Amino acid sequence: MKHDRDMVGAFPVSAMDRLPAGEALAVRCLRAWSAGPDAMTSLLVPALGRQAACACAQAFGDVMGIVQRHGRRELIRHGAHCRCVGLDEAILAHFVMVAATGEREDAMLIASLLVEGPLLMPMSESARMAGLYLYQAGLRQGRDFGEPASATRH
Repeated sequence: MKHDRDMVGAFPVSAMDRLPAGEALAVRCLRAWSAGPDAMTSLLVPALGRQAACACAQAFGDVMGIVQRHGRRELIRHGAHCRCVGLDEAILAHFVMVAATGEREDAMLIASLLVEGPLLMPMSESARMAGLYLYQAGLRQGRDFGEPASATRH
């Protein structure tokens, strides 16, 4: 069986309503980023206010600038209002939230899937800053966040 190499990054792996709030917002930011920084800022203003939305958009834009210029390949995005989440979107969103939680080594490991080694630290730091804002925005939107990976489940 031959796989379509162009579809790999767009392959649906989840749905927007199944992602934790911060990751869902990161996917929405990724989709809005392609329309320009004003679109992403407008998306974030209701949850963060103008100043924090601009700071988040700047940090997220830094991440995407690195990925766009130095990425291993172009990231594939779904449409702005699509309910499914593609593989590339899921990886980027997870990377941003892992960076935000302070798991620096794990964040850099995920980032290594996207860019070369020398760019891992600056990209992870920008992702951490953006992720903290997105986490805060998710809390303000009142969505539930998933359990931490280390939580005991019965």
